[in-house]
Amino acid sequence: MQRYMVIVAGGAGKRMGSDIPKQFLPINGKPLLMRTIERIKVYDNAINIVLVLPETQFEYWNLLCKEYGFQIPLKLVAGGQERFFSVKNALDYIPGDSIVGIHDGVRPFVSNQTLNRLFASLQKSDAVIPAVSPHESVRIEDDAKNTMLDRNKVKLVQTPQCFKSDVIKEAYNTIYKPFFTDDASVVEYALKIPITIVDGNRENIKITTPLDLMMAELIYENFG
Repeated sequence: MQRYMVIVAGGAGKRMGSDIPKQFLPINGKPLLMRTIERIKVYDNAINIVLVLPETQFEYWNLLCKEYGFQIPLKLVAGGQERFFSVKNALDYIPGDSIVGIHDGVRPFVSNQTLNRLFASLQKSDAVIPAVSPHESVRIEDDAKNTMLDRNKVKLVQTPQCFKSDVIKEAYNTIYKPFFTDDASVVEYALKIPITIVDGNRENIKITTPLDLMMAELIYENFG
């Protein structure tokens, strides 16, 4: 089966406190989004990249590609108002009988080992996601009270989330719900199929704040 990776990058940079959208901020001298795409292509140069950006950012992206000599071939797709609609737009360009990963554009440190686990698990499962366990204690708030949770039963979900293409395309035919926080939640709601969890890698952080960006520079020095 052919492999596709949908990379979703629709951030505006509000939590980063920057006028530049976070996916274009530099890590070790190169835009974060380029680092993410390169990480995927280093793992599998044959994988097909579908990049989702707000249409208003197309021109800026193309200028950055010229500035940095970035020539990795990809399909550029316009995003929607919510992440759900951005992914849905991208899936129109994914053929049936293929494998598709859906990845945050601001996660440039997914490891080869995590990707190996994801794609290997798709031989037996239709939907596979990476996750790590929290080190901290965990509590849940409900109105005026909060309750302890067993952290051994809690998982922190990462991307890429990987699916058989026919499964994820069918799932995204459902009507958008505000509680869709990731692609697995869409599949679980729409198709009622189980989600397989494999070990992620802890350095596969989602970069959304200035502290995350500082951590990313340190990770790049050791993980790059």
